Amino acid sequence: MMRALWTAASGMQAQQMNVDVIANNLANVNTTAFKKDRIEFKDLLYETMRRGYVMEDGGRPVNLQVGHGTTAVATLKDFATGNPEETGNPLDFFIDGDAFFMVQGPTGEVNYTRDGSFKLSITEMGNMLTTSEGYAVLDEMEAPIYIDVDLSRLMVSQNGELSYLDEDGISVPTGQIIGLSYFENRAGLESIGRNLYQETQASGFPIMAMDSEQVSLINQNFIESSNVKTVEEMVKLIIAQRAYELNSKAIQTSDDMLNIANNLKR
Repeated sequence: MMRALWTAASGMQAQQMNVDVIANNLANVNTTAFKKDRIEFKDLLYETMRRGYVMEDGGRPVNLQVGHGTTAVATLKDFATGNPEETGNPLDFFIDGDAFFMVQGPTGEVNYTRDGSFKLSITEMGNMLTTSEGYAVLDEMEAPIYIDVDLSRLMVSQNGELSYLDEDGISVPTGQIIGLSYFENRAGLESIGRNLYQETQASGFPIMAMDSEQVSLINQNFIESSNVKTVEEMVKLIIAQRAYELNSKAIQTSDDMLNIANNLKR
């Protein structure tokens, strides 16, 4: 009966972590370009008391095994594209595809994001395109992007090329293209907060858009909404709560059985 106590306890711990993941998804239902997580579980070791075997005149076709519960093994990031939301802001960009924007982190490293709600930061070099935290958005050569034109005349093509309309209404390229990167295993990226990801050995090295056969289009005046579905997460939350309650009931039942055994009288 002690096995049941530890087994049910592992189920309660697993469901607690499941609720934590669901709560994080719901908390970010309005976070731009947020990608929901899904937790994965695996069963633990089994105690084999009898093994199946085969003999000429018969045998045992099945094993006698008892498991020891479950454990969380991974959280899988769902990179399904969120819905585009029109903002009318010329510095808002939506990626139609699997690519990521490149952002220069606080220590000079390159991070990656799907959040295209950019801003302009005034610097000595000019007006630099940045994230809300002031991290520089990079072009295809991994250099900061500077925009020193009237934003009302700013145009960004679907391949990310920046241009502006002159006084005669003619499109003049600025010579910079918003950089995009791909990863062979997006699920291997590590979330570091602030809508940023960083590469890992599991994700593989970034592949620049110019070197990739994949195609992603940039849409100006749009941002990507969170891909969290509130109703779906609420259903998962109810299931997790019920599973937690059932594991708690299993612990109570095991404790009652132990109490009965301890109180046996001859």
